[in-house]
Amino acid sequence: MKRLLKLLQLTNSDRLILLMTFILLGLVRLGMRLLSFNTLRKLINKNSKPNPKLKPISLNKIVWSINVCTRYTPGGAKCLARALTCQVLMTRYGYLPELRIGVVKGEAGNLEAHAWIETQGQVVIGYLPDLPRFTPLPSF
Repeated sequence: MKRLLKLLQLTNSDRLILLMTFILLGLVRLGMRLLSFNTLRKLINKNSKPNPKLKPISLNKIVWSINVCTRYTPGGAKCLARALTCQVLMTRYGYLPELRIGVVKGEAGNLEAHAWIETQGQVVIGYLPDLPRFTPLPSF
């Protein structure tokens, strides 16, 4: 009941961005399960176009909506799904996101990977305190 009251107290534009983010995050997660990464990336790039009809919103609002939707997504969402969702939303709202994927050899000798979004040299989503330990792959 408390969550419903919080949702009802939001502005219409905040509820709309949350709904759009929740649906998009679900579609990205589904695409990650069903498609190869290259196919998913091509679909995302094809459907990620700036939309001048959308009312501008801040990067903070985009990140907020992804964080809220991640909390209410069954099973949560991993860094790649969050980064891809952020990339689509940022592009739609006229920002220039850069998807970054980094890898590092873990302590147990296993390969670890992490995805994040940068714009103008700043990490927008996916920041980790030890992010510099990841070696970024070529930008997508």
